[in-house]
Amino acid sequence: MKMILGLCLLCLAMALRTAAPLLKTEKMEDMAAPEGEVEVLMFGVIQFSESLKYVYETTEAKIDKISQKMKSHEQTLKKLGRQTEQAAEVEEQMKEVIQLLQAQMAKQQADTKTTKDWLANMELEEAELRTKVEKLEKHVINSVPPTSVKDLQERAEEITDVLRGLQHLTEFQKEMIETQNEKLSKLLQSDIAV
Repeated sequence: MKMILGLCLLCLAMALRTAAPLLKTEKMEDMAAPEGEVEVLMFGVIQFSESLKYVYETTEAKIDKISQKMKSHEQTLKKLGRQTEQAAEVEEQMKEVIQLLQAQMAKQQADTKTTKDWLANMELEEAELRTKVEKLEKHVINSVPPTSVKDLQERAEEITDVLRGLQHLTEFQKEMIETQNEKLSKLLQSDIAV
């Protein structure tokens, strides 16, 4: 507003300045400008000041709008920057989880292979033990009948020991198979979850 008032005063001064040379050459009574010219000049100054005021106000409004838009864009850029950082963190975490899962799968595969090898050995040992039991049974059948109750008890104890060993071996194998089945099912469930 001060700027508009200053411009009005400047225009008035300019108008008076252009009239000043006339003042020097004419007499005092002729120095007064005609009332119509002063009114036109004042009307022009008022119109000019209103135009300047309008330009000032519209320019100020435009600058405010531009400032608001810039602030909005800055906030959007900051938000995008935070989202980008979060996405990078999530990606890094996913990579770590994938590496961990790959390591677990490799370990599970190694454990499974070890267990399969162990089970194959146990099956061989079981087959050998059965062969021994069958040989022992044939030996008992084909051998001379025991001459005493004591011999018969010793043979029965030998057979019982062999059968107990076979039973323990079978139970141990069963437990190992159940343990491996549990590990494999957990591994499959974790693979499905991923």
